[in-house]
Amino acid sequence: MNVKTKISFDNTEQAFVYKSNAQLKKTYRLFQLMNQSWLVKAGTKLTILAVDWRLPINGLLRSTIFEQFVGGETLAETTAIVDKLNQYGISLIMDYGAEGKESEADFDGAKNEFIQVIKHAAQHDNIDFISIKLTALARFALLEKLNNTSIISAEKIAVDTAQLNLAEKKEWQNVVGRVSELCAFAAEKKVGILIDAEESWIQNTIDAVTMQAMQQYNKETVLIYNTIQLYRHDRFEFLKRCHDIALENKFVLGVKIVRGAYMEKERRKAGQVNSSSPIQIDKSASDKDFNAAITYCIQHIDTVSVIIASHNEYSAQLAVQLLDEANLPFNHPHVHFSQLYGMSDNITFNLAKQNCNVSKYLPYGPIKDVIPYLMRRAQENSSVAGQTSRELFLIEKEIKRRGI
Repeated sequence: MNVKTKISFDNTEQAFVYKSNAQLKKTYRLFQLMNQSWLVKAGTKLTILAVDWRLPINGLLRSTIFEQFVGGETLAETTAIVDKLNQYGISLIMDYGAEGKESEADFDGAKNEFIQVIKHAAQHDNIDFISIKLTALARFALLEKLNNTSIISAEKIAVDTAQLNLAEKKEWQNVVGRVSELCAFAAEKKVGILIDAEESWIQNTIDAVTMQAMQQYNKETVLIYNTIQLYRHDRFEFLKRCHDIALENKFVLGVKIVRGAYMEKERRKAGQVNSSSPIQIDKSASDKDFNAAITYCIQHIDTVSVIIASHNEYSAQLAVQLLDEANLPFNHPHVHFSQLYGMSDNITFNLAKQNCNVSKYLPYGPIKDVIPYLMRRAQENSSVAGQTSRELFLIEKEIKRRGI
């Protein structure tokens, strides 16, 4: 790769500049445990059972995996992390760890919490975005029922509710009202909203709702972002189609691109309903489309704003290369990098050192509510080839450099 400014992601002094010696050693011990796939598999099952049985394990979780990957149980508890990362030019994407709720009271409660997150973000210069799952605001089954009647075209972006009964139509009106209230308040406070991708059998509904919000709020500035999972084989073409629709309707497309998080569930569902899997044939196909998406977005940087949410060093370096080749600044307002809090500090901190727009995705919430997120992080580190080994190698390198 021919890059004028090649960023070294092996610079561990920069990667772990914010960690004390004790914190670094503790992180090393945790990743050593997560490097044992059998232990992660057993621990995940036992943790879920312990929570269901209300066993007293919160203290253990809080001092280990929760502390590593979550900002705290309350917004107030996240402030120390927000302030510390601000010292190194790193922004935050705040995420209230609510998902999979079922009652209207839960959905209204989540909406009110998101409003508090927006207020909190507006008080901190380095909180650029909040992240929202639509399943925190709407019943899964309702989103699924609307999935096949959601329309995204140059002529019309809509969710057709004709097949809903009266109670369901009222329920859907409540969902739309929650989303509208959050978008309007975020626009007032100048805080971006990222709508998370979820399972393919509710994703059409999510896409339509998000594109409707973009059409309203992404005219002059970019406020709303949809999330595109490139481990789905149809998503690169979907990205290009969304861009065409945005051009036709004169708004800027906001996208967060990720590889994806629901692979096993997607394959299992496809088998159950006897349909073809939406998942790419292999990882190299996902990587190819992900990097093609980076290239496409930067080539259309005036009309696309992209958040490159990736732990892949090659993809980060590719984006830097493309900015270099186009003589664009690394901190161009339409290019933003992001990694999960607790992972890939070597990418985050070294990008920040080069003046890139880069953030940590920081979830928070009561331990019982963020258990699904924590289990995905443990499984992801265990299952992604080389992920935990790479983390361990870099931490060990820094421990040796410090002589501790």
